[in-house]
Amino acid sequence: MKNPFTQASELIKLQKEAKTMQNKLKATLVTGESRDLLVKITINGTQELEDVVISESLLNPDSQKNLVKDIKQAYQSAQKDLQREMMKDFDFSKIKSMLG
Repeated sequence: MKNPFTQASELIKLQKEAKTMQNKLKATLVTGESRDLLVKITINGTQELEDVVISESLLNPDSQKNLVKDIKQAYQSAQKDLQREMMKDFDFSKIKSMLG
């Protein structure tokens, strides 16, 4: 049986590592663009929306359908880029060691 103090210190260590990982995720920013490059969306590593840039040509009422389509395309593009970015830093050996 493990010493309770050892278990507690391991838990504190894991909590610190989780917080560090969460901060790193929030600091990771990727930008996706619509196919026509008229909408750009920036998201962080937790997939929270950070910024949206919309071309003035899409800001008239006649372009509403295109605007919605472009926003969806830009968000999907940002998600794909984020997935690629996250896999670059993913350390499978560290995860395995944490799980025992």
